[in-house]
Amino acid sequence: MLRKIGRLFVIKTRWEAYLIIYALALGAMTRGAHYTVQYPGLGGWLLFAATAGAVFLGGAKILDAIRYEQEKREAEAAKEAGES
Repeated sequence: MLRKIGRLFVIKTRWEAYLIIYALALGAMTRGAHYTVQYPGLGGWLLFAATAGAVFLGGAKILDAIRYEQEKREAEAAKEAGES
């Protein structure tokens, strides 16, 4: 039962990754907008840019990890097909 629940928290496709990255971006941009109000001037805008940059870096890492896992699964499937 725990395994079934755990599978809900695994990103399996690029579509799921894009949805998660979108949600992260919404939260980060909201936080960045609060920074511009909380810290007026250049400091607030730099923090806003940092929140955007964090989403870009995190999103790229998520997409790379999905590509790596898909290639790994394909290689294992090819290996099993070759052994049969």
